[in-house]
Amino acid sequence: MLAQDFENLVNRSYDADPKYSEIMAGVPEDYREIKTLGALLEINYKVIGAKEQLRRNLASKIRSNTTRYPGIIGFDDDVVPALDRAILSRHDMMLVGQIGQAKTRIAQTIAETLLSPMPVVRGSITNDCPMDLPASHLALLLGDKEPLMSSPTFYMESASMNKIRNSGLDTPVDWVEGRDRFKYVLATPDISVKDLVGQIDAIKVTKKGTELYEMESYSPGQLMQAKHGLFCIDELPVLDTRKQVALLSVLQEGRFTTGSYPVTFEPKTVFVATANPIDYTHAGKIIEPLYDRLRSHIRTHYPKTLDDEMLIAAQESRMPISFIPVFMLKVLVRVVQKARQSKEINQDKGVSVRMSVHGLELLVGEAERTRALSHKLLPLPRPSDIGCIGQCAKFELAELDDTEENREKTLASLIEESIKETSLEYLKGVGQEVYEAIRKEFEGKNFLVSQAIVGTNSMAASYENQLKDFKSLSGVVEGIYQKALSEQDRFVEVAKHHGIPLESLIFSQAAGSELRAAALELTLDGLCFTEPRILARQEGAYVAA
Repeated sequence: MLAQDFENLVNRSYDADPKYSEIMAGVPEDYREIKTLGALLEINYKVIGAKEQLRRNLASKIRSNTTRYPGIIGFDDDVVPALDRAILSRHDMMLVGQIGQAKTRIAQTIAETLLSPMPVVRGSITNDCPMDLPASHLALLLGDKEPLMSSPTFYMESASMNKIRNSGLDTPVDWVEGRDRFKYVLATPDISVKDLVGQIDAIKVTKKGTELYEMESYSPGQLMQAKHGLFCIDELPVLDTRKQVALLSVLQEGRFTTGSYPVTFEPKTVFVATANPIDYTHAGKIIEPLYDRLRSHIRTHYPKTLDDEMLIAAQESRMPISFIPVFMLKVLVRVVQKARQSKEINQDKGVSVRMSVHGLELLVGEAERTRALSHKLLPLPRPSDIGCIGQCAKFELAELDDTEENREKTLASLIEESIKETSLEYLKGVGQEVYEAIRKEFEGKNFLVSQAIVGTNSMAASYENQLKDFKSLSGVVEGIYQKALSEQDRFVEVAKHHGIPLESLIFSQAAGSELRAAALELTLDGLCFTEPRILARQEGAYVAA
């Protein structure tokens, strides 16, 4: 094909309307069949910018009433509307919140859910779409000629241009998903300006004989690797002033330069920053022009309800096949939520949702360690396992000396309050006459409780065997067991409503005996908190109070 033919082909494609119907912003309905540059030109493909992709795809989800931010729980009334407004307004965003408030998760979910697939020259690390090039440049490359760089602008890396020059209309393209155009950077003191904006690579200059200021001498930084995507910088205030200035021109003008390199770079990215409230409000932590140009500032928060945090803990935990009683989730999450309300704990630092997530993982691990492996049972956490969460309790003390001993005492107090509140909730409705009958059953007797004792086996100390001597207690345990099953069904429905597949919450008969054992422990604990008190705990056994 002659150079003039290439020029006519490219100009006609660039100037004409698209020949395709969209299934998402800028995505042809048969996009997976479009695999070459020639096929893109044939359908008159048009690049849709990242911010416009987010806006159009969000608008489509709002119109169809489908989930916009899957997996983001507890923000429906405040954070989600703020995100919607920012995206519809094409804003770059600052997410402000304490540790463990899903700030990074929000940014990643936006990229995965609302960015459209895009055609990229195969192998490109800067997400080079052939249509990033002006028509005249693309026509010259197809004709195996070098584009004139009268305007020193980086359109795509030299490797991508060489592929177009060598393969022409057969240049292969891959459709890159939004998740693969998400770039996360944690702001740390060792992050350099070159890490962000790229650099002239001395190795390329010396090994390849490249001229210092030729495009081939440039190695792209994080910003250009997020081209047509979402760039998330975590804990922005940690960056020193010089590095923040490097980001300013991206927000101000959509472009930047690096050092004395005479080329302008346009990452065409959505910019999302995160910050802790302490740093965010501290004067000088974020330079004023950058603070001002992050147009939408959105406050996150910890889960406000028990159900929300329970869902998050179950969703985010990584566990083996197991069964999680809802009442154990309640005990765990109440510990964490009470920690956030405790005057003894430093609330400026916050108590992360990760304590709930990691605590649940530890509970399952503890059930597996103490019972499941030796007795071939399905791992099922019980109240007697709860002490293991101490190794993920990462809060700091405020009023007391922040010693290991004081932390253990504080956590023990929180655990006791949580077990009390949860067990009394399940005992609600038990009559005083039943309590008195249980008290009489315990005269001269005790009930042995241990993590190692299973619900049903031939051992004399098994919970099932011990319960034979406590008929009134057995009736209360059965009632709590039935309540637990009902609560389990309700919570599974709540999870389904949020689109969360939580297999570990679905009851199976294999968990029956251990669920009864857990219900028994919860009952015994609750009888220690009734007014008047029915039982007391002494050296691994429950006795009459």
